[in-house]
Amino acid sequence: MAKFTQQQKLYRKIQKQFNRATKDYSMFADGDKILVALSGGKDSLTLLQLMAERSRIFKPSIKIVAAHVTMVNIPYKANMSYLQEFCDGLGVELQIMESSFDASTDKRKSPCFLCSWNRRKALFTLAQEIGCNKIALGHNMDDFIETMLMNMTFQGTFSAMAPVMTMDKFPISIIRPLCLVNENDVEEYAIESEFPPQIKNCPFENDSNRKAMKDLLAHLESLNPEARYNLWGAMSNIQPSLLPPKIEKKQ
Repeated sequence: MAKFTQQQKLYRKIQKQFNRATKDYSMFADGDKILVALSGGKDSLTLLQLMAERSRIFKPSIKIVAAHVTMVNIPYKANMSYLQEFCDGLGVELQIMESSFDASTDKRKSPCFLCSWNRRKALFTLAQEIGCNKIALGHNMDDFIETMLMNMTFQGTFSAMAPVMTMDKFPISIIRPLCLVNENDVEEYAIESEFPPQIKNCPFENDSNRKAMKDLLAHLESLNPEARYNLWGAMSNIQPSLLPPKIEKKQ
């Protein structure tokens, strides 16, 4: 009986959750052309591998293209030659774009939000130009839970991200096929696969509250090892009768 390496075991584990997510949330339809956002980080590299393998399955038939957006005013760099070699090895076309943003244009939004939105806008534009109807992003389960905790803490809303989201202003849907994948598994897989680290010198990196939410999630897991899965389940297990009703403010 063949023995799997640790890298292969991790890939199979991640692939199982990927397959479950794409099936449970109906992420693929026959004829889809999907733009896979490739930042160069562990999640996007893993996602592209999974998407490339999935694109070789006959039904439903999908096509994929990888896209990397470089923010020219942020020293957050990926190894471009590695990304090209990585895509070539998977038989995936790589599109490279440049964008930028001015953090002073909207003081109501954090620089991280503005940077993310401008990257996303570049992806929307490219997707339409090359005929893609979906964009795949590499958000994992931790990203969903951290976003939920941030929104509850700082915005007073019970919300996170949707595994599948149809955009209002663009004829494009966003899919997040890693939504059921534990970030620790991706980190370990990236080490086993020897993915090169990104160069992070972003001047706004410490302004984000996401690191605090990561620490909070780790603390909750120290209290209960099943915390992440309970938090994930809570997002689709709302019990309105056990919550305070919304009170409309009088004019």
